Amino acid sequence: MSSPGDPHPAAGEQPGAGLHWRAAGGALLLCGLAVLLGWVWLRWQRACGIPPGPAPRPLVGNMGHLLVPRFLRRQFWLGRGGQTDTVAFHLRLAKLASVYGNVFSLFIGHSLLVVLSDFRSVREALVQQAEVFSDRPRLPLISIMTKEKGIVFAHYGPIWKQQRKFSHSTLRHFGLGKLSLEPKIIEEFQYVKEEMEKHGDAPFNPFPVISNAVSNIICSLCFGQRFDYTNKEFKKVLDFMSRGLEICLHSQLFLINICPWFYYLPFGPFKELRQIERDITCFLKNIIKAHQGSLDAGNPQDFIDMYLLHAEEERRRSGGGGGGTSFDEDYLFYIIGDLFIAGTDTTTNSLLWCLLYMALNPDVQEKVYEEIERVIGHDRVPSLTDKAQMPYTEATIMEVQRLSMAVPLAIPHMTSEKTVLQGYTIPKGTVVILNLWSLHRDPAVWEKPDDFCPDRFLDDQGQLLKRETFIPFGIGKRVCMGEQLAKMELFLMFVSLMQTFTFALPEGSEKPIMTGRFGLTLAPHPFNVTVSKR
Repeated sequence: MSSPGDPHPAAGEQPGAGLHWRAAGGALLLCGLAVLLGWVWLRWQRACGIPPGPAPRPLVGNMGHLLVPRFLRRQFWLGRGGQTDTVAFHLRLAKLASVYGNVFSLFIGHSLLVVLSDFRSVREALVQQAEVFSDRPRLPLISIMTKEKGIVFAHYGPIWKQQRKFSHSTLRHFGLGKLSLEPKIIEEFQYVKEEMEKHGDAPFNPFPVISNAVSNIICSLCFGQRFDYTNKEFKKVLDFMSRGLEICLHSQLFLINICPWFYYLPFGPFKELRQIERDITCFLKNIIKAHQGSLDAGNPQDFIDMYLLHAEEERRRSGGGGGGTSFDEDYLFYIIGDLFIAGTDTTTNSLLWCLLYMALNPDVQEKVYEEIERVIGHDRVPSLTDKAQMPYTEATIMEVQRLSMAVPLAIPHMTSEKTVLQGYTIPKGTVVILNLWSLHRDPAVWEKPDDFCPDRFLDDQGQLLKRETFIPFGIGKRVCMGEQLAKMELFLMFVSLMQTFTFALPEGSEKPIMTGRFGLTLAPHPFNVTVSKR
């Protein structure tokens, strides 16, 4: 054996072995020190006045349960107030709010996330401090998927304002929020009617026909075309979209925000999400390419035509290089992706929830039909002008929206500067989550919040109540751009369906699970209905 001062290794000892062991020991020491410092930093953040919340763990914050085998997660997730891995994320956050208050915080790695669970805190953030809370987070998963472009996930600033203003005015040009769009919706319902009548008395899943019908409305505005219900390619795209929105908040995908390279893992939800992204990208880019080949500058037919013409005009103004404008084909792709996906999935789910609640509450369904008969009759098609005379029908739609909450956690916001909210310090760059599901079931605001009761939206004279705390489309500068379209589609499609059919659950079937399938949107679990003509 060599002495401590002997530069020569002892017999049988590999040259440099001691150095390797010392290097490994040093690396482990550094890693341990980094973990300790990270843990101390997280604890220090808690001490600096940020909202309360469960104790974070070193490196992973409050997302460490994702690294633990599923069967061991029961006690691991988020500490006190945690739930099992089978509970949807918005329900977990509601449970944590009951422990830590309506404004609380979590950590994804070292990134601070603040959750707002009541109307008071949401209004203070998005209305009273709108300029501070209107940005979108720079989380790796969002950045990879959206390139921080489009309308929904783009950063708040001059480019977003230009793109949103153009998009909104162009959609209005093609009928958004106007009576001129009514004929397209009523025409699409005729296809729905024919499709549902094909099933006769047999049970069927209403999802495919409702999804296709709703999507065709936004497709007519954006693409200038509708897709037949037998179009297999379009059916696949709708299925991909629904699945993508369901898994994008899959617990394992949160790991991408800690280690971005996880996005490229060749298995599980990582691989599935990439495949869905490729398929939808291919579909949308083919549509843009077809428009470029058929573009008539003197007769634009839809949103894509108008955007392409505007982008060309902007390029000419900037000297032909395009460097002085954000209007280009790449940005167009992300905008129509936002319009297509958001314009299809949320309204589809709201209509499906309406049908489910009507099937479960035949007394409410009958009262809606009686109001339709009294105001419209059986033969005339409904119009938005009927809405003011149909408070019970409107209250029923609103109550379904309240309970189902199509986008339960809204779209995440981010603070653009340090601020104070409800007495807590919110640092610059904090991700802010709005638990709209929790907000719309707040027992301090809604009496018996878990009960289905359309009358809560009516006054003593049976007239509609406008409740400030009812915000299914959000509030503030990032309020849903498609709110008017969604309201129009919901009213006209729902009234047309109730006017034409009676909906029921198949005889002997079990009551569907009412918690919904959690994702970016909250879709109902698959269910079958039977229809009978009125």
